[in-house]
Amino acid sequence: MSSTRSARPLEREPAALAMRIGLVAAEAALASFARHLDLDDLDGEVDFRGAIGPAEWPVFSLVVDTIATADPTDDRPLDERRVDALNDLARICLAAKRAGSPA
Repeated sequence: MSSTRSARPLEREPAALAMRIGLVAAEAALASFARHLDLDDLDGEVDFRGAIGPAEWPVFSLVVDTIATADPTDDRPLDERRVDALNDLARICLAAKRAGSPA
């Protein structure tokens, strides 16, 4: 008995496409951060929405807030989770670059 589903190239599989989309979004968010915020000027609370342009805000906030989502046992404030999310975001982008991801 043969399958009626045709074989797709691995890079066209839905999971592979989703990972590529996620990586592109992560890289766009990190680029937005780098263009609009200076790490030397970050003290205390950061108004991300005021610093990131309106055109870039949807992707930036989606990526950073997704990474910063707290689990039920995480009692850190959102700003602290966002700082950790930015660190994670940078690590994600660096790892993808080192791996030679075709994003």
